[in-house]
Amino acid sequence: MKFPGEGPYEVVAEPPDVGGQRWAGAPCALQVGDTTYLSYRTRGDGDRVVIARSDDGVKFETITELTAKALNVPMVEKSPLVKTENGWRIYVSCSERGTKAWWIGLIEAPALEDLADAPLKKLDFDAPAVKDPVIRPLGSGWQAWVCVHPLDIEGAEDRMSTSYATSDDGITWRSHGTVLSGRRGHWDARGARLSTILPDGRAAYDGRATAAENWFERTGIAVATSDGFQATGEPVADVRYLEIAQGRWYYEARRPDGYHELRTEPS
Repeated sequence: MKFPGEGPYEVVAEPPDVGGQRWAGAPCALQVGDTTYLSYRTRGDGDRVVIARSDDGVKFETITELTAKALNVPMVEKSPLVKTENGWRIYVSCSERGTKAWWIGLIEAPALEDLADAPLKKLDFDAPAVKDPVIRPLGSGWQAWVCVHPLDIEGAEDRMSTSYATSDDGITWRSHGTVLSGRRGHWDARGARLSTILPDGRAAYDGRATAAENWFERTGIAVATSDGFQATGEPVADVRYLEIAQGRWYYEARRPDGYHELRTEPS
């Protein structure tokens, strides 16, 4: 398996033309039949989650957008799509106005085009600041890996770890505690945010060493253990929010001008 940075790539989405943090990224990919669906965040001209489809996994057509303004939240982040028997779900990462807290909300609709007009329901993952979920249906139940930011030390809310949760219906969740953490004295000492489960059972995660490296995370690989995942080795790619679907990587990468764009390349 080759990781991003070792070959040519295609740009899926460029950052907005105006704004402070001009970013396109935080992708979540879902394969349904021959179609690749992608949800990703843009930031710069007001946060939004873009939902798009593609027949080749490279050229995407926008279906709809969920704006932070319409959701009545300051910011949105990674928001995975799930296909259900009754239609579609999207789990939206939302910031809490006036605080450093984040929460995950659920939107359901019979068609993707309807998600932008459907109500947002706040979910409980038993932590004050959770975001960037990886959501997987599992037989008759559901799995989730969520990024947790502790709020106990003012000014250090950027610290992060990954918690695991299960659910019978994907709405009411049971937390099982931390399953992935950074390592003291290593490149990921400030925290570890699981971004995707790889086909071989390992996990890709975002990590960084210091608070100054916030928004400059790199990708590492963690191996499965009896009670979660164990971070190992050095970074494998200078990208963040790594995702995989149908033999392609999707990820957020920094450009020379400092802005972030959404890219894809073969895995």
